Amino acid sequence: MSSLQNESNPDAVELEIIRASLSGIVQEMQNSLFRTGFSTIIRESQDASCAIIGPDGAVIAQHVVLPLHIGAFPACCEAVLRSYDDIEEGDAFLINHPYEGGSPHAPDMALITPVFFNGELIAFCGSIAHKSDLGGPVPGSCSGQARETFNEGLHLPAVRYQRGSRRDNEIERIIAANSRTPELVLGDIRGQLGCSRLGEKRLIELIGKFGRDRTVASFVRLLELSEVKMRAAIAEWRDGRYEAERFIDDDGVELEKPVRIHVVIEKAGDRLKFDFSGSADQAKGPANIRPPLVRAAIGYVLISLVDPNMFINSGLLRAFEMDVREGSVLNPRFPAPVNTYNPTVHALVEALYGALTDIAPGMARADGCGSRSIILGGRNANTGKGYVQYEILGGGAGARARKDGASGTSVNQSNAKIASIEIVESEFPTRILRFELIRDSGGAGKFRGGLGIRREYLNLEDARFSIRSTKHVIAPNGAANGGPGRTGDIIINPDTDNAERLPTRYADYPLNAGSCFRLDTPGGGGMGNAYERDVDLVLRDVKEGYVSIEGANRDYGVVVQEQNGALAIDERATKRLRSAESAGA
Repeated sequence: MSSLQNESNPDAVELEIIRASLSGIVQEMQNSLFRTGFSTIIRESQDASCAIIGPDGAVIAQHVVLPLHIGAFPACCEAVLRSYDDIEEGDAFLINHPYEGGSPHAPDMALITPVFFNGELIAFCGSIAHKSDLGGPVPGSCSGQARETFNEGLHLPAVRYQRGSRRDNEIERIIAANSRTPELVLGDIRGQLGCSRLGEKRLIELIGKFGRDRTVASFVRLLELSEVKMRAAIAEWRDGRYEAERFIDDDGVELEKPVRIHVVIEKAGDRLKFDFSGSADQAKGPANIRPPLVRAAIGYVLISLVDPNMFINSGLLRAFEMDVREGSVLNPRFPAPVNTYNPTVHALVEALYGALTDIAPGMARADGCGSRSIILGGRNANTGKGYVQYEILGGGAGARARKDGASGTSVNQSNAKIASIEIVESEFPTRILRFELIRDSGGAGKFRGGLGIRREYLNLEDARFSIRSTKHVIAPNGAANGGPGRTGDIIINPDTDNAERLPTRYADYPLNAGSCFRLDTPGGGGMGNAYERDVDLVLRDVKEGYVSIEGANRDYGVVVQEQNGALAIDERATKRLRSAESAGA
């Protein structure tokens, strides 16, 4: 651009300092948000992220906690710009409407504030953070059986929350009246406001250091460089047409009907086009996602394949095209429900990896555990106040081309932390009886899939229970002849005569005081032929409890036995077993 070829533009050193400063500002905003959060969702699980956004809505800098928000921030900010032509210094805006803006679902509320310099709108500071409850038929506002967005809690289009740095108490009263946990929700919103004001202050300081022209020019240049870097990497991949698909267990309403996610990728030179036309029609239940999340999911996969440490901004999203059919599960018509969006995004991400593996085989990976949340709600017997216990739980990651999958972790775009036992037990009427890795749950392979986790709870008070999960029916795929990961499960009162298994998604199950429930999360898929796994690694897995003796024999062709009080490999029996398998193949 000719406007960049003048003395107002930053040189290479200045540009790098500004880039690092922008990243630091966003990190400081996030630290502020996490430390001032009222809810465990923000404080412990860190289900939130922050960004600096340009005056046109493009993300200038995002220190990634939740990758999907790179698509959500522009859509939310554009909704503010469409709705208001009188934006002033000291304003703040709220939006959580998935169709009006880009929030993944209603609980993900965006707070956006404008940044002015000498009376000119320079940028926006923003955050998106999950709210514990915004009304609707079930605690947590995430019904697995929702049939429209109106079953998913309070939805705000872009609304002005502050004017002249003064809060609109009317807005707060409306939000509080629609929440089972008003103190937590308002406290978290005010924490978002505080981190945004901090970001404004730091950005003005940066402009004061480098000047308005150099700073604004750097915004444009950083977007350009991100696109150039991504296109240069794409140009090195093989041209061709590639496709893959994955399936979600169900949509929460039609329980016997898997939901198809299909992608065709066309690669030519430095151009990538993603066509999702073959994906299922929009779901009756809340398995739908909106196009901003589709774009963000593509961005996430490309970033992970090219350079996980690259500077994150909207320039990366300009390096590809996508076609998302209207009326499909990836582009539903209003008011289709969307609250259980993450399992769909996981299937989308894994389909993308499956197709892109043919383009960049060295970056291949097996499927992971997906994501899930459990939600318990009720009223505290001592205080009479409503509570919502919301936890995000991971499992096993898929094996990679050269490495085992991680165990007991969030995978792909989820990236949230598992709340500690101490925090959960101190804040909610529950006790955690077991928290352990599940032996033999990782898919067998030359590289083993990560293990899922088992978390068992004792409920101390009557509560209403909901789960939003995935891969309880359809197992995580292995890759390159690797085995699948173990499926997940949710059982009420396990190991008793009245044990009851719930579907993958379920809403509003009445849990009595004294009831238990056990959640098993899936393991990751394996990579490569399991009979090619180093026998010493199999023995190590047995010793560490990742693989049973029976599993070593059955899945890896390795015979482990006790010798002189210690576990050791029976080399002759192992050689015979593996040779027989090879001959049979």
